[in-house]
Amino acid sequence: MIPPDDVSPSNRSIEGDSLAKVASEVRACTLCRLSRTRIIAVPGEGNPDADLMLIGEGPGYNEDKLGRPFVGAAGTFLNELLASAGLRRQDVFITNVVKCRPPQNRDPLPDEIEACSGYLHRQLALIKPKVVSTLGRHSMSRYFPNERISKVHGQPREVGGMTVVPLLHPAAALHQPALRATELEDFARLPAIMEAVSQPPAEPEQAQPAEDRSRKPDQLRLFE
Repeated sequence: MIPPDDVSPSNRSIEGDSLAKVASEVRACTLCRLSRTRIIAVPGEGNPDADLMLIGEGPGYNEDKLGRPFVGAAGTFLNELLASAGLRRQDVFITNVVKCRPPQNRDPLPDEIEACSGYLHRQLALIKPKVVSTLGRHSMSRYFPNERISKVHGQPREVGGMTVVPLLHPAAALHQPALRATELEDFARLPAIMEAVSQPPAEPEQAQPAEDRSRKPDQLRLFE
């Protein structure tokens, strides 16, 4: 796994890199076994200047056919979640930790996530989102490897200079309808989190000169 703050030459956003270049490389990628079973790789899509970047786990059946992220049932609910928070799909950037569909929609394996991590790192470096929201436990584990999503979902944290908000995967509510309200509540917090991140840091108070700190207040000098 590449740490979020890794800026080694092989992963740094260098001059001449672009989201289109990353997408082109993803579509031709053969770095892991998933390339042998995919139909179309799914680099991701959205606003290149997005303040919010959503990172899912991996393409599913429909995504593999169309080459676009979150276009199946989970994608329909994701659009609903975004709309409920006053956000539009075209205003955010959506991608996954692995860009090719794992067979039978199984969980992505650690070496597959590692093989794709360079692409994701470059996307993050190019977009520079104010907030990153992970969708599901496998994307969450990139930033919080020892946490449980049931405990930390919806809670923003600083990781490698980024604000990361772990969220439940939209598909979770499709399998467990009771989670629908939880996902809506978590998404509803995103605009406020993005607004808070946008605020300039408070200016530090100026330290009083040492000689002034040693003097007594003027009103007390009346009684000396």
